[in-house]
Formats: sequence, structure tokens, C-alpha cells
Amino acid sequence: MLDIRQLSANEIVQHVSALAAVLHDCVQGGASVSFMSDFTLGDAEAFFESAWAAVERDERILFAAFVDGELVGTVQLILAMPPNQPHRGEVAKLLVHRSARGQGIARRLMEQVEDAARKAGKTLLVLDTATGGDAERLYASMGWRQACVIPNYAMYPDGKFCATTIFWKQLVTD
Repeated sequence: MLDIRQLSANEIVQHVSALAAVLHDCVQGGASVSFMSDFTLGDAEAFFESAWAAVERDERILFAAFVDGELVGTVQLILAMPPNQPHRGEVAKLLVHRSARGQGIARRLMEQVEDAARKAGKTLLVLDTATGGDAERLYASMGWRQACVIPNYAMYPDGKFCATTIFWKQLVTD
């Protein structure tokens, strides 16, 4: 059974090891999500500790996906934007453990993050992803529009360059 939950700052602390395990697995699987191949579980925990602080300050929302009680995925909505962009949010770190892929978890996480953005009064979302991957196809299938592709924008964990696609989505609020 799949359960998607918005985690409070305290819940992030409780689940930091599981969140870190998902991030570490994705990096070890070659995902271009800001980290290189020497990335450790300790580094992943430190990343989520910084996310915890942003959630505590109401600058970020973090969702976690649980299958039969096991944390297998996560996504974040960054709410803190410059003063001239209060209507905008940014989606970051959509991650699903390799063992749990192909079950619609990423789509459900994205649906939740879009709903949370609407409730927060956001009318525009942006994100970036490695060009040519499964995530790019997912976003397009969910109505996200491609803004551009930037060659050699980032690197895969093995140090090879990858292009990055920037997406945006206009939201209708309630």
C-alpha cells in the first residue's frame, strides 16, 4: 500500500536515515541530483538535516512516499522565493529508490507537491531534470512545459556532463 505524507520537521528527523538511503541509492544509480559518486550516507543525512531546517522555517515542504511502511521516495517544494516572485515555487529532489520504481510513486509525489503548491498560493512551478531520463517523460506527461535544454549544465555522479531540461507549470489555484 502506497502512502504519501508531508513530513513535519520532527518527522524528518525521525526518518533522516531512510531519506538518506533513498538519496544515496539514487546517486549510486547514476542520478544527476547534485552529488558525485563519492557521496556517502553521511553526506545524504547532512543534506536532509539542512532540508529539515528549511522545513522548520516554513521555506520548504518535504513529502515522503511509504510502501507498506517503508520510505521509498521523496520530493520537496521550495517556497522561499525572492520578494518579486511570491507566486512561484520550485520542485526539487524527486527521488524514488531503484527497488520501488515503476509503481507510479513519482507521479503520486508530484501530484502531492502540486496540490501543496496550490494550497500555498503558488501559481507557477519550475524544476530542472537531466535531459532524456524517465523523469523528463513523467513531467511532460503531467502537463509540464519545457522551457529550454541547457547542454553540459550538470554532471552525472561519474563526472560525465549531462544536459538539463528546465520545465515550468502554470497552476490553477482554488
